[in-house]
Order: sequence, then C-alpha cells, then structure tokens
Amino acid sequence: MDNKAVGKRVWEAVGGQKNVNSLVHCATRLRFKLKDESIADTEKLKSDPDVIQVVQSGGQYQVVIGSNVADVYQAIVDEEGLADQPTEEEKSGNLLSKFIDIISSIFTPFLGAMAAAGVLKGFLSLATVLGWLAADSGAYQILFAAADGVFTFLPVMLAFTAAKKFKTNQFLAVAIAMALVYPAITAAAGAGTALDFFGISVILSPSGYTSSVIPILLAVWVQSKFEPLVKKIIPQFLQMILVPLIILVVMVPLVFLALGPIGTIAGNALGGLFNSIYDFSPIVAGLIMGSFWQVFVMFGMHWGFVPIMFLNLDQFGYDILMPMLLPAVLAQGGAALAVAVRSKDSKLRSLGISSTITALFGITEPTVYGVTLPLKKPFIVACVSGGIGGALIGFAGVKSFASGLVSLLTIPSFISTIDGVESNVTMAIIATGISFILAFVGTLLVGFEDPAGETKKKATAGETLSSGRHNLKSPLTGKVLPLSEVTDQVFSSGAMGKGIAIEPEKGELVAPADGEITTIFPTGHAVGLTTTDGIEILMHIGMDTVELNGTGFETVVKQGDQVKAGDLLVKFDIEAIHAAGYSTVTPIVITNTDQFADVLELDQKEIISNEDFLAIVK
Repeated sequence: MDNKAVGKRVWEAVGGQKNVNSLVHCATRLRFKLKDESIADTEKLKSDPDVIQVVQSGGQYQVVIGSNVADVYQAIVDEEGLADQPTEEEKSGNLLSKFIDIISSIFTPFLGAMAAAGVLKGFLSLATVLGWLAADSGAYQILFAAADGVFTFLPVMLAFTAAKKFKTNQFLAVAIAMALVYPAITAAAGAGTALDFFGISVILSPSGYTSSVIPILLAVWVQSKFEPLVKKIIPQFLQMILVPLIILVVMVPLVFLALGPIGTIAGNALGGLFNSIYDFSPIVAGLIMGSFWQVFVMFGMHWGFVPIMFLNLDQFGYDILMPMLLPAVLAQGGAALAVAVRSKDSKLRSLGISSTITALFGITEPTVYGVTLPLKKPFIVACVSGGIGGALIGFAGVKSFASGLVSLLTIPSFISTIDGVESNVTMAIIATGISFILAFVGTLLVGFEDPAGETKKKATAGETLSSGRHNLKSPLTGKVLPLSEVTDQVFSSGAMGKGIAIEPEKGELVAPADGEITTIFPTGHAVGLTTTDGIEILMHIGMDTVELNGTGFETVVKQGDQVKAGDLLVKFDIEAIHAAGYSTVTPIVITNTDQFADVLELDQKEIISNEDFLAIVK
C-alpha cells in the first residue's frame, strides 16, 4: 500500500483543508471532525480498495484503514502540514452532533446499572400484581430501594460522568448534585414550602430535582467554565481548600436560583415537543420510532431521545416513548433468526442464532452489524416490521414506568404503578410478537444473498497457498466471546477480518506466535504483530480506550521488536480502565484473513494465555 497515495485520496474525498476541523487516529481508523459531512464523498471512499469501511457516528467521520492507519495518518499530516492542527473537538460545528456526543458520553458509563435497575423495578411491579410480594414487606422495600435508587439520585451519577466529559472536578460536581437531591430540599419542594436565598425567591418544582437530567448537566457545564477562572485567581498553596469552597458557595445557589429553573423549563419544552407529536397521532409517532429506531442507533442519534424518556418519567411518572422501541429491537432478532434458518453458511447460521438471543435481551449491535445490515434486505424487513409494532403500541397507549435497556425483560415495567393511569401490557406483548413474526416470515419470503457460495470460492482459492493449519496461542486469559458481540461495528461485522474477542481476567497481553511487532501505539491499547508465517494479527485492548491516552497501560516492547510466543507485550490495569468507564473486551483479528482458506475458532468459553485459540487454515 502506498500510504502517501491513500492519504491523498482520503484527504481529497473528505473535502480537504476547507472541510476538516481536526484529524486524529486510533488503532484502525482515521477520525475526522468535518465542518460539513455532506461534502465528503462517502461512496468514493467506500469503493476505495484501501479503505475498509466508513462510519459516521457521534459527530465523527471515521475512515477505517486497518493496522497501517498510523502510516496513512502520518502521510496526511506531513503532506498537508497538519502538525499544528487542533486535535480537540472543535468549538463550533453541528450542534446536534455535539449534543449527541455529550449525551452518549455521559449516559454510557452507567447504562448497565440503569438497565438492571429498570428491569428490577419492572419485575417488582409484576411481583406485586401477581401477589408474590406485598408492597409493605421488608423484602419489597429493600429490593425497591435497589431499583429506584438509581433514578431517584440520577443527578449524582450524571454529575460524575458529565464532569469527566466537561473535564472538571468530578467530586465537586457530585457535591453540587447532592445538594440538588438533599432530603430537606426535596421535602420542601414536595410540601410546597417557599424558600429564599437572602431574600431572593427560589423556584422549586413539586418533585424537586430527583430524577432530573438537564439542571445538573447545565450546572456541571458552568462549573467547567468557572473552575479554571477560580484557579487563576487563588494562589497554588491555597487552592486545595479555597477553590472547592468558592465553587460550592457560588455554584449551589446559582443552580437553585437560575440554572435549575432554566433546565426544568428547557426539559419540559423538550419533552413537550415529542408529546405534542404523540398527542397529534400516537399511531404516527409509533410508526416513525419503530421504523427508524435502528437507523438512529446506527448513527448515534438515539442518544438524543434518552433525555426525553427521563423527562417524561420525572414529569408524569411514566414514559410513552420506550414501549414503541421494543418492536424495533425484537424485529431485528426475528430477521436474524430467519437468516439462521435459511442460510447454508454454517458461520452465518451460528451468528444468526447468537445475535437473535442478544437482540431479545436488548443488544442489537451484533444483530444489525453482523447479520441484518450486511445482508440489507433483512434489515429493511425488520425496520418495516418494527414500525408496524410501534404503531400498534402507540395506538394502545402503552406506557413504561421505569427506564432501562429496551428488551423482553422491560415488559414488566409496562405494568402501571400509578393509580388511575392505564397501560395496555397485553397489547405490548402482542405488538412485539407481531413484529418478531413479521420480520421472521418477511425475511424468509424476501430472501437475501447467502454468502455460502462466496465462502466456498474463498476456500478453493486458498488451495493455491501452501497447505496446512497453524494454531495461534491466546494472548490473554479470560472469557471467550464471538467477534459479533463486540460493540464496535467494524470489528463485529468482520470488516477488519475474522477472529474472536476475549474479556480479560488478567492485565497482561502476550505474543500469540513468533514474529515481529509491526504496530504498537504509544497509548498501549493496540498491538499489531506479523508472525513468521505471514499472519497479520491485530490485538485491540478494550473499546475506545485510545481516549485514556495511555493511562492504565504499560508497553513492554516497541515497533520492530522480534518476539516469541508467550512474550509479554503490554501490561494494563483492568480495574482502572473499568473505573474510567471503558470496556476491556479485546478483539483479536487476522487482518489478512483473505489470504487464507479460513480462520477457525476453537470451541472454548474460557481460555488462559498461551493456550491454542485460533486455527489458521492455509
């Protein structure tokens, strides 16, 4: 590959100097921040033989190059004189993209805890309806505290992750959030007690700020601007005490007097916008959300709807949006199951079954990126089916009384917990079942291009290579996962090559074979190795861990080093990476898969380092 020529083609296709705000790279892709993504010639890039894929998500225009992305990046930097270009997010640009990027960064770290709490809350509702638990029993109250605590003190969790996003003191942000949900303040709000701050009236909503979203986000953003100013004024030796003191004394009253009411008004307006569409026609609202939800997910736009769900729950005690999304999620599972039934390709059948199961539990990335979207027709059938189910749920007025990951497990949360407020759970089940069946039957009838024939051709071509089989050693100790379950679409779709993923239990990455270190990032999160047999291996520790800038990683080797199987390559701190909000699931892919007859996974669920884990068939 001529890196200079590739860099020039990519640079011209994205619009050049006039359209590029910044450029950085990770282990596999060039990450552009563009002034106008519509200017970029996406189709031209996708047809480029040296470009694996183009991904537009979260305000970034990502051009997937592969393991030699660093060389292409450097070629662009050298050729275009970008050494002085800013690598931070541009100060101006698409407001929607910036909003989505902020929301996703803030909500993602505690999404698992929030989803678990929502499911638990739903099951507790089911348990009381069926008479399994009494609402005044100790067991119910303890479990309900576990389920409802996340939502009651949501501003505290939001403060912590928002402070990380806005690069300000996380513990001061949490202190501000704790003031917002302080029991005495909440009680005063509920009782309608008038409060004032040195004669200035304080406006409180009846529920106070528990479960609120926008007020604390505004507060932390203002804190991020105010804190550096305070640090400039206060001498270094006094900053430890005086900076936090000044921030609390200024920010907490400011939040109660101005930012909180402003956030509440903005939130009510945002929720009112969607609710006005719903009031105009619940069927149309359900049809749109059910049909296009997975499209929103693909482009990261789904995060823009998360605040609306929380605002509805906070304002009304229930949400009308989340139930509409369930048919869209399960329809993808129905289409994937049809692919598994109809395909003659053993790997695709296996992927179809596993991704159907993950879709039932609300994880659609493996389903969409690994099965339905690459085959195109199943994805379209699933979207249409999801729209039909969403319209039925809108018509029936189904409501959710807890938030969480949309899946089969959230159905109990559709049971009404508010006197006088009805929710048609039966119709939710029927509509979701209809969407699943329609997607399944529709995919069988419409069909798709089965890659089984292509697989046979590839194997035949492989016979011209030297025959034999080479087993690679596992570079990690941990739990083995299919590559399709990796949340990054480039890896899960197989665009980078075949392989597997490992969720490590020990923070040591070792060489899977004898060879040469061809790529190692200064951040330590990704290593490329070419074996003595010509197998090119990319090992990417975690998802988006490039953003840690090397924190928690220690590299032991450097580019060009010759290593033996089992040699230590990178040490990494699993707990520190998790604490920072990142996954450590590690894809290990053969980037030159097409040069071999096949790459076979060995049937393992748990593995230790230096144990056989992939077989390369030549």
